[in-house]
Amino acid sequence: MSKNILPQKYMEYLGLGAEIAASLVIPLLAGYLLDKYFETSPIFILLGVLAGMIIFGLMIARINRKLNNRDND
Repeated sequence: MSKNILPQKYMEYLGLGAEIAASLVIPLLAGYLLDKYFETSPIFILLGVLAGMIIFGLMIARINRKLNNRDND
């Protein structure tokens, strides 16, 4: 096993973790800031959570397709 493969795998998983975190945190933060700006209660935060969950689900579907294609090859 080459020594370069191990760090490459770690980087792949680190990137995946960053994508997952960003897909949940960015819409939530945007919702919080919009709620603060428009002085609304949790309306935009809830919309941000919903958007984050949708983005997360789409990301999981994309990863699933990618892994299935890798297994079929």
